[in-house]
Amino acid sequence: MSVRARRRLRLPANHRSPAAARAVVREVLAEVGLTDLMDEALLLTTELATNGVIHAGTDIDVDVAADDSGVTVTVTDYASGPIEPTTLTPPDEMAEHGRGLLLVDQFASSWGTSHDSTGKGVWFRLDNRESSTVATKASLRDESIPVNGSVADDDVEATARAAERVSWLIHIGDELRQRLTMSQLVSEMLLRLCEVVGASGGTVWLDTGDGQGEMRLARYGTDSPHAPVIVPLPVNRPHSGRIELHPDAPAPRHWNSLAALSADRIALVIETDRVTSTDRRRRGWLHFLAEAGELLAQSLDVDLTMALIPQIMVPRLGQWCAIHVVNEWDELELSALSHADEGTLPRLKQRIGDYPVSERLEEARAVGGPVPLPKPVEGVLLPLIARGGVLGALSIGRPGDRPHSPDDLTVLQDAARRAALAIDNARIHSDRQQIAQAFQNALLPSALPKAHGLGFAAEYVPASTGTDVGGDFYDVVELSKGRYSASIGDVCGKGAQAAALTGLVRDILRVMARDERPVGRTLELLNHTLLEQPDEGRYATVATARVDQRDDGRVDVELFLSGHEKPLLLRADGRCEYVGREGTAVGLLPSLAINPATVTLDPGDALVFYTDGVTERRNGSQLFGHSNICRSLRPMAGFPAGAIAARLRSAVAQYSSEDPRDDMAVLVIANENAVDGPVAAN
Repeated sequence: MSVRARRRLRLPANHRSPAAARAVVREVLAEVGLTDLMDEALLLTTELATNGVIHAGTDIDVDVAADDSGVTVTVTDYASGPIEPTTLTPPDEMAEHGRGLLLVDQFASSWGTSHDSTGKGVWFRLDNRESSTVATKASLRDESIPVNGSVADDDVEATARAAERVSWLIHIGDELRQRLTMSQLVSEMLLRLCEVVGASGGTVWLDTGDGQGEMRLARYGTDSPHAPVIVPLPVNRPHSGRIELHPDAPAPRHWNSLAALSADRIALVIETDRVTSTDRRRRGWLHFLAEAGELLAQSLDVDLTMALIPQIMVPRLGQWCAIHVVNEWDELELSALSHADEGTLPRLKQRIGDYPVSERLEEARAVGGPVPLPKPVEGVLLPLIARGGVLGALSIGRPGDRPHSPDDLTVLQDAARRAALAIDNARIHSDRQQIAQAFQNALLPSALPKAHGLGFAAEYVPASTGTDVGGDFYDVVELSKGRYSASIGDVCGKGAQAAALTGLVRDILRVMARDERPVGRTLELLNHTLLEQPDEGRYATVATARVDQRDDGRVDVELFLSGHEKPLLLRADGRCEYVGREGTAVGLLPSLAINPATVTLDPGDALVFYTDGVTERRNGSQLFGHSNICRSLRPMAGFPAGAIAARLRSAVAQYSSEDPRDDMAVLVIANENAVDGPVAAN
């Protein structure tokens, strides 16, 4: 497409050259009606001209060519050497110089470089996004209406140019506004102000009220010996700021009005960025607190929770974090410590040990919030309070080289409350777990009787190692020399109520056995006792055995199965059979069916009792079942009771990788007298 307008000029290496280059670009774009590209074209021209003046230090040539579809601008300097590759790296927002080729690469439709014997250049191309709009504007320009009246044409044109420049001063396109950072946008607005009023330079100062003092938000051009024009920025507290304009001669009065107009626009940009940044930061804090709460809620182990808290806090909320907890002697002791630099942990631990944590904790409780920590640790201390009790103190160092901001302290207080609650929950869980384990152990015998030629062995695997107590039990009581009472059972349900019922069943069986009561009568009394309990639907399956050693080395076992699984009789030759006669579970019906059966154990034989946690062990949809019991124990024929019980437990555990869903109890009674002759293999 043919070029419709073109300008070429050479500019000296001084601070006025970028403004002159922009004026040429503005003139060409206005001539061809491509004003939609004005913001981007002036911005990129400024960057290339500024880079040429500052980095090359030579005269620069500016070539502007426009057609119906866009504009191409080339800026050439006369310094030798390559274009610096670092110009595409992210810029320093506070830098006084241009932003290199980063914006060119971001905004231009295409761009490139040119080299010859005299110098090097950079060009960019901006394509028009609305060619139809261009044609319309061109036709309107060609058919412009002449100005009638007594007003001179020169005055009208001057007024139009002034209006156009003021419009360019205060109006920045939405696309350009969205693609520039706050600092870049303020720099662009300062640049436009300096060009419109003709200032040699200008600076925008901003104080955010964080104690760091004023910072230079944007700068353009150079200072001058004349008095600057200073206009305050109408920003909200704690922010404050001002614009300084440096004139080449005493500034006229209209500078203040234009500077105030720009100050309003710049203040709006700063306030918008502050609101956006604050909202983004607070949403980030909410996300952080939600994640921290979720992580802490997943841990019910006290030591793990203590170690996790500093890892969550560092380095987001501070460079280091320490947890002190109140021990059983009401003294504070260091429980966890973390630092962003692990090499400094020994020195930090020594420093923390030197400052009075107890005094700071009392001060924090008195003020109801964080208190500062003095040097050399530098940070804040917050009390760890949960359910009205003081658990300890959370100390956290300052984040980097700045003190904690008010937002930081608010988040820290919330995080400290969550941490304290997590510690307290972990402690409560640990206490309940210890109680449950003690309760569970109290339901099982501490040891089984030992007898010559007769072996007793048991295995117990609870479905939960947490705060639940299982309902399975086993027991063996020696009645007299050579006479024993053995029992195994399973109470319906889990938890404290089931455990209490388990203890009741076990104690009644034990007491009745020691009193030499008949097993049938014992089961009837147990059934009536369970039916009298306030909790309806609580029943138990029980297998009871009276064991008598005979002089000939055999063992007689009288079996009573009250709703319980039949035990497995494992013969010394490997044969398996399930023995006993089924009866009614105790606590279920007023009348109880009692069907005793007698089994004789020859030397090498074993009687294996188990609860339904063994047979109902699942591997997907498959159950362990009775067949696997026999298959697992057949190779153990003739082995001692302990080996048989351990083998069955191992086989059940290896059947599935899932955690057990029900408690498992195994009780083995084995005739361990020597077998006459070898054991037959099956």
